[in-house]
Amino acid sequence: MIFSLDVRRARKGDCLLVHYGSEGDPGLALIDGGPAQVYKPHLKPRLTQIRKARGLGNDESLAVDLLMVSHIDDDHINGILELTNELVSAKDSRQPLPLKVRSFWHNTFDDIIGNKPEELLAAVTASFGAAALSGEPDTEGLDPEAAMVLASVEQGFRLGDDARKLKLRINPEFGGKLIMAKDDGKAIDMGKGLKLTAAGPMQAELVALQKEYAAWIEKHKDEKKTKAALASFTDTSVPNLSSIVVLAEVGKKRMLFTGDARGDKILQGLQLVGLLKPGDKMHVDILKMPHHGSDRNLDPIFFQRVSADHYVFSGNGEHGNPERETLQMLLNESGGEEFTIHLTYPIHEIDVEREKNWNKEQQKEKTRKKKDPEVRVRENWSPKEHSLTSFFVAHKDFAKKVSIVEDDKPHVINLLEEVGF
Repeated sequence: MIFSLDVRRARKGDCLLVHYGSEGDPGLALIDGGPAQVYKPHLKPRLTQIRKARGLGNDESLAVDLLMVSHIDDDHINGILELTNELVSAKDSRQPLPLKVRSFWHNTFDDIIGNKPEELLAAVTASFGAAALSGEPDTEGLDPEAAMVLASVEQGFRLGDDARKLKLRINPEFGGKLIMAKDDGKAIDMGKGLKLTAAGPMQAELVALQKEYAAWIEKHKDEKKTKAALASFTDTSVPNLSSIVVLAEVGKKRMLFTGDARGDKILQGLQLVGLLKPGDKMHVDILKMPHHGSDRNLDPIFFQRVSADHYVFSGNGEHGNPERETLQMLLNESGGEEFTIHLTYPIHEIDVEREKNWNKEQQKEKTRKKKDPEVRVRENWSPKEHSLTSFFVAHKDFAKKVSIVEDDKPHVINLLEEVGF
């Protein structure tokens, strides 16, 4: 049997492939496609390699058993949208489709909020103008991540249109409804030996999110300036509460995919579906780190209760991720265990982007402090105190655990038989 995680470089986002099944009957799942400038240089060439390895002709489609978008956020959805655009173009021109998607897991925004999202788009445009839906992080008054989420609402519309044109089966294993974690949820047999258990988002959290959205619309429908509330709603609620969290299993081997979910919500979801007992611990073979290793999403308790043989940090330093504080938490709580840390970019390249983000955030804090003296402004960037480079220099044994995803070759973590391409 095969069970392997294929990690692609995805700039500040996620782009993952799961190989499973057997050599004679292989299975393939694609989870997220990263932001712009990921699909063509990183994902599409890998899909081409897989096609060649399977001996497919130009008129044959590569079977993708599962295509999953973990949540509506530009750095997860954009590359998938580029992929579906290509499929739609091929279909419109009556050309063979390069891929055939058998199941599409995606919680659409209108399903998440329990209403049609045109009202939100209208409120966003009234408050910030059309630029807010372009993903422009410098849109006045918006946190960069909130701006990206708002842009992804429109991207989600387009992805939904593509799915309908391609006649994709959306969430068929859930009766076409929202993917969510339910009490004592059962594993879904996807065939070829793969079983999936949805551990997030939780039903109670989605219901609360729908109520929050309705209240937000009602409160701000007549206002022109809603910056603080909108940023809070999008940046905090949408990514953290709506990310699909999935445990994938083949035999006794397990991978945990977390999207951008918060660590405490992941633990609650695992408990809800019976994968983690209250106060207990669980071990997985591969853990895709939540939110690219952001310390905003994690605390030491998460690492105390969930451990892994492989920790995958997908991020190039934009928005500060992966954070040094998260790696420190892992170091503190790992107790000298054997494991591998997978980084999608070289450490020095990550630090370049992390320093840029640090300085940008510092400048924003200085600006806010002029209006509010209580605002705390972070200290100047210090390579010794803040870089990942100095952190790993100070912890040499920990640094030996690091494996870097290279730009020009596949980075495949094999848990069973080796994927030979």
